[in-house]
Amino acid sequence: MTPLALPQATLEALCPMHARLDAGGRVQAMGPTLLRVLAGQKRVGRHFSELFDIFRPRQVRDLPDLLSLAGRRLQLRLVGQGDSLRGLAMPDAEGGAILDLSFGLGLVEAVRDHALTSSDFAATDLAIDMLYLVEAKSAAMEASRTLNRRLRGAMLAAEERAFTDPLTGLRNRRALTRAMTDLLRRGASFAVMHVDLDYFKQVNDTLGHGAGDRVLAGVAALMLDLTREDDMVARIGGDEFVIIVSGLTEGARLCELAERLIARLEAPTAFGSAEAGSHVRISASIGIALNTPGCGAPRGAEDLLEESDVALYAAKRAGRGRFAFHAATSAPEGSDRRASAEDIGGAGRGSAR
Repeated sequence: MTPLALPQATLEALCPMHARLDAGGRVQAMGPTLLRVLAGQKRVGRHFSELFDIFRPRQVRDLPDLLSLAGRRLQLRLVGQGDSLRGLAMPDAEGGAILDLSFGLGLVEAVRDHALTSSDFAATDLAIDMLYLVEAKSAAMEASRTLNRRLRGAMLAAEERAFTDPLTGLRNRRALTRAMTDLLRRGASFAVMHVDLDYFKQVNDTLGHGAGDRVLAGVAALMLDLTREDDMVARIGGDEFVIIVSGLTEGARLCELAERLIARLEAPTAFGSAEAGSHVRISASIGIALNTPGCGAPRGAEDLLEESDVALYAAKRAGRGRFAFHAATSAPEGSDRRASAEDIGGAGRGSAR
């Protein structure tokens, strides 16, 4: 292989990452970029093996061994720094060697770690073009991630709208059915309280639908106030609501909750401006069905809603402003608002609301 006979200035322009070695393998000179990378180290006069750990295609310790690999791609590390480089050794006309280096796949890290600029690379080096491509790829990936986040957010928002009652902000029937199906799949215990407002039609007829909407929003807020964070409150129709009482099937506590809810709803509710002094009076009838795993035949969400609806009509037939448990449920007697067993047993869909 013909030895190279290039002036040092030419080498520095063409190969800014080179090291020129003498016949003893000691460093005579270096390109400006390699000098920058090795800043703070004593370089000239040191043996190349003290600066470069050449480990592939095999370990290299002396100049003859290095020259035996002339023209072959080398892999090496900077001693004490860990930078991984690629190299090519060629014999020099003065009996030594010229070792030209590049950053290879570590280009981006090297530019960052050593604050390199375009002036640190040869004019024909594609390193800067590679950096532009890396930056473009990074920008494209970030744009893609941003778009994915936005799409994900839009999907979640759309799903939220699909499961939310727009007037009250409560869950809707679709969300209720999904939640009940999930609870049933997990074998959870819970109560279904089907609430229908009494005398609400009179509000719409006398004060208008705008007033009715505000009353419904107020009822929703009241129900949320009386229930726990783990419970679900849903509006499934005009003046119909369902409360899923999670983990609770104890009759006495459900009676207490039903009584409190009816009492709060029966309290006179302010409407309109304070000057108008308008008030509305409503009440509620409540039908309660229980899901207790292991008791009775397995039921689905619609079955439980049907049971609670049957109990609701029983409560209405008993005089409204009352609550009733489904006939299959054993719950404590004694409440003034509790519908009688006869009413429950005879409940049907013929009652007016």
